Amino acid sequence: MSEFTTTKQVRFGHVDPAGIAYFPRIYEFLHEAFEELWERHVGERYDRLILGRRLGFPLVNSQVDFRGPLHFGDKALVRVTCFQLGRSSLGLRYRFEVGAEERLHARMTTVCIDMDRFESVPIPDEFRSAFERIQEAQVA
Repeated sequence: MSEFTTTKQVRFGHVDPAGIAYFPRIYEFLHEAFEELWERHVGERYDRLILGRRLGFPLVNSQVDFRGPLHFGDKALVRVTCFQLGRSSLGLRYRFEVGAEERLHARMTTVCIDMDRFESVPIPDEFRSAFERIQEAQVA
């Protein structure tokens, strides 16, 4: 199984007075990784997908497990895989690691929609193949 990887630096503005990433920022981190996945792995900038092609992938379900804090100054390795690839749904798993320790594990499900009608549409084949390349093995 292949995966998409990127990094996330935890900056001063991301943390609370305890010096750890403020939990609402985690969703920003996840969405930044999502947009980077589109640009670097899929080959389509997310803003162009929405504004030009009028396709969007709004979040419909999320599960985030905080396994350890992300501290000010941490540089997390973010690993992204696809756990679900439906007709219009896309499930992505995100793992944030600092050193050998997994600090965050998230499962985010989005649905491909027509931005003008706000109705689900099939994921275009040209994008589907990119997500197949990082798809997790299915357990029987």
